[in-house]
Amino acid sequence: MNKFSKVIEAAVRDEYSDIHITGGNSMVFRKNGQVHFDKNGRWNHREVDALVKKILTPRQLNALRQRWSVDLAMSIQQVRIRVNVFNTTRGLSLAIRLLPGTVPCIEKLNLHPSLQQIAEIKSGLVLICGATGSGKSTTIAAVVDEINRARAAHIVTLEDPIEFRFISKKSFIEQRELGTHMPSFEQGLLDVLREAPDVIVVGELREPQVMRLTLNAAESGHLVIASLHATNVEDALYRLCNSFPIEAQEEIRFQLASALQWVIIQQLTYMEKLGHRVPMLSIARGTQSVKGIIRENKIPQVESAIQMGKADGMFTMERYLKEYLQTRTNFYPPSDHFKPSPESTQDLVYVSPLIDADGAAYRSQEVQPVQDADAGSLRGPSAGWAAVTPFPPGNGSGAEKYQRAYPDNGNGLGKRDAPYAEGGKDFGDSADTVETTGPHLIIDEKATVDELIAQISNFGRQK
Repeated sequence: MNKFSKVIEAAVRDEYSDIHITGGNSMVFRKNGQVHFDKNGRWNHREVDALVKKILTPRQLNALRQRWSVDLAMSIQQVRIRVNVFNTTRGLSLAIRLLPGTVPCIEKLNLHPSLQQIAEIKSGLVLICGATGSGKSTTIAAVVDEINRARAAHIVTLEDPIEFRFISKKSFIEQRELGTHMPSFEQGLLDVLREAPDVIVVGELREPQVMRLTLNAAESGHLVIASLHATNVEDALYRLCNSFPIEAQEEIRFQLASALQWVIIQQLTYMEKLGHRVPMLSIARGTQSVKGIIRENKIPQVESAIQMGKADGMFTMERYLKEYLQTRTNFYPPSDHFKPSPESTQDLVYVSPLIDADGAAYRSQEVQPVQDADAGSLRGPSAGWAAVTPFPPGNGSGAEKYQRAYPDNGNGLGKRDAPYAEGGKDFGDSADTVETTGPHLIIDEKATVDELIAQISNFGRQK
């Protein structure tokens, strides 16, 4: 973890946006959209495996084994990151995106100030679209925080994963993560309508049923903000409508026309005079002309409506570049958002034992290794609660349950109950039972036959 922490620190210092780590290969960084190789920074396969085992919880480790990839967000050295772990020909690989520790405002993201008007909308659908890595999640977070500062509302977010953690200001914000707090976006949307929300945030529209439930929520008096992969407004509208069978598309078009408020297409463009990238937008508003185009299935005409909708605050990307980006005088560099800083919320993450019997009562979001002077090994933070160390499920050790739920004494275990973990017992077992039965032999699943024989022989001698 020390090596990983230093990588994150270097990426922040050098203003990299992404890091790629895979076994037996040079690390790869991305800056201003360009890929760079670090030939001096290499990880072997065992190091990558150990890192993944350290940062994943048992639930996430189980998900990785089942579908060979997993998403998570975490904090390293006060820097918020989003991580995708996936299996490749080189073994496990990590794709890491650096995120701001606090939610940046619309102005500091160099976005058009008209986006602040979204905070005033009480119902309808706002789509924020773009390619992967175009900053959709950050823009959504800035819009949500604008609502949070502007009015009293109940905001529920459905995310995959949770990237920005919000502090409730004027609004009350609750965040749910796919795979941790809900099994699917579909179930999350079914649940949220019973949770009295004013604003619903849907991390990504993928499946038709999720799209339908999103439209239903927007039609029923809620403001719904959602992201979609699309490169222009026409593409976004087609993606929504054509995801359904032909017989259902007319109904979907009428729903979409009724609910649509904004469509924002975002991409990042490099400006030489600034030396960094800035968001370039195409903005369509839910005017009567745009709604009519959708109802009548004349979607190719939407670009013309945007060109003629200047008075309504609509922009094509060409006009946005010419009339806004090239005339704006003060830009904020992205490095301002990625400086190491404490997260805006210091709330501990609580995992109810009613949901996950083996889960931690509290879990620190900060994974910041500390050198243990006695053992000479790395351990997690010991600020009253033990760090979450992802033991493989079913390894026969009682340490997992204890370490995830009880205070740390400096080595990840409490002094009073350390014998239970060392003996491989669950903490419900009595000390007498441990003393009577003696320590258990824990088999290493990756050991060779010769190593297993030696392990069994040594265990017998110890007894």
